[in-house]
Order: sequence, then structure tokens, then C-alpha cells
Amino acid sequence: MAENDPNQQFTAASTEPRTGFVREFIRFLAENKKWWLLPIVIITLLLALLMIFGSTAAAPFIYTLF
Repeated sequence: MAENDPNQQFTAASTEPRTGFVREFIRFLAENKKWWLLPIVIITLLLALLMIFGSTAAAPFIYTLF
């Protein structure tokens, strides 16, 4: 019964080392077998980077790619 005590679970979780967002996301994908999300996230990040660089001084260089 002591294993299910929320206070002990919270204390145990607070003593664990902190992990980064990327490592935690990869662990989520591995544990839940959701590898199909990875290409969606990568393409979304690439499009976001393209939009960010499209509004900077690098825009003329990006437009020549297309």
C-alpha cells in the first residue's frame, strides 16, 4: 500500500535527474510505439525554420532554392 502513496511517488519523481524535452519525447515515442509521429515533427520543424529564415536577410538565398 505504501507503493501507491502519491506523496512517496512525488518524492521519488523529484529526486530523479532532469531530462531534456527531446530525450523525453524520444522516450515517449519508444515506450508508446508512436514512431509515425517523428516524420511529422521533423517536417513541421523544417517548415518553421524555413518561415523564420524567410523573414530574415537569408531570404534571397532561400528563394533561389525554389
